[in-house]
Amino acid sequence: MIVNDFILSCCSTADLSASHYEKRNIKTIPFHFSLDGIEYLDDGSMPIDKFYREMAAGKMTSTSQVNVEEYENYFEEFLKDGKDILHLTLSSGISGTYNSAMLAKDELSEKYPDRKIFIVDSLAASSGYGLLMDKLADIRDEGRTIEEVRDFAIENRLRLNHWFFSTDLTYYVRGGRISKAEGFIGNMLSICPLLYVNREGKLRPYEKVRTKKRVYRRMVEMMEKLADDGTDYSDKCYLSMSACIDDAQQVALLIEDKFKKIKDKILINNIGTTIGSHTGPGTVALFFWGKERGE
Repeated sequence: MIVNDFILSCCSTADLSASHYEKRNIKTIPFHFSLDGIEYLDDGSMPIDKFYREMAAGKMTSTSQVNVEEYENYFEEFLKDGKDILHLTLSSGISGTYNSAMLAKDELSEKYPDRKIFIVDSLAASSGYGLLMDKLADIRDEGRTIEEVRDFAIENRLRLNHWFFSTDLTYYVRGGRISKAEGFIGNMLSICPLLYVNREGKLRPYEKVRTKKRVYRRMVEMMEKLADDGTDYSDKCYLSMSACIDDAQQVALLIEDKFKKIKDKILINNIGTTIGSHTGPGTVALFFWGKERGE
């Protein structure tokens, strides 16, 4: 195995564990989040269980992206060591961090003209973004060049499917995604909206499903419809969840029962503090490779 000597990097919003990033040799730069006005780094320093308990207790959250100066300082440490960089950002349909990374690249390219700095918009989020990074690490470890890894990311990023549901609409009301009346009725009727990320990397509602058990099954049906080779799907599948491990495990059991050839055991990750600041507790997200996303 030949390992190419370039930096593969992403934002903390890929929602993989610190040990996973280290094992796969993927570098990360953290976003920021605030809890009741106190700012923290999205770097795992706050235990995720504590974060969701604070949210459930009513503390307000907000987030901020990586700014240009932070990107410059982060990238420059690698450039000083003579390393080229391939950095994928959180979807531009969700955050403006791609533009910040590009501005940092433009500034540093003048200072380090002999180094390669590639910035790619992942058009992905949470552990879907993480699943894309994991695939790129596989390709890098096969000995591919930085350009080949970049090109694979651009050509295949829309094949990374994102489907998720929420069992608690409180935080969708708080974030202005749905009205207070919709949230009240939805919670009262046990409605779990099913959502997806479209080809522009934006969050879109798909349908309203009553009860958790039905939305579990509906999610699996979408995977059966869209995954590479249908129920013969043989690549990796990731789930992420926000303080609702039982729901995620139930979905994982249904998928493993339906997709017998799936590669490795389904990995269940935590939705991190940045994405979780907007979803709140009670969200489960499913990620797999399949047909290109639509509108």
